Amino acid sequence: MTTQDTDMKQIKNKIEQLVTELNEQLESDQTATVELDQSRVGRLSRMDALQGQQMGLAQKRRNEQRVRALEGALRRIESGDFGYCFVCGEEIAPERLKFDPAVTRCISCTE
Repeated sequence: MTTQDTDMKQIKNKIEQLVTELNEQLESDQTATVELDQSRVGRLSRMDALQGQQMGLAQKRRNEQRVRALEGALRRIESGDFGYCFVCGEEIAPERLKFDPAVTRCISCTE
């Protein structure tokens, strides 16, 4: 097994672990509906609860987007397209892929 194969296996394992962690977070999502009964909760408390709910929903959307990007990386690994820039087709630096395996562009094309 070559160093490149070992690196690819490590990256694939990292992606699978990240997807599992994000899916667990999504399953345990606690963005409950905010109670709007003014007789039970004060206005500022409701505003705070609404803000918390919106922040939770935004985090959920980010997690869902991240899962999709990571699943795309897994598909690229399986098809042999992983590690190549979508724009220019050049190889993406291995250090960049180790940092964020979902990247689809090299440094030059990102800038």
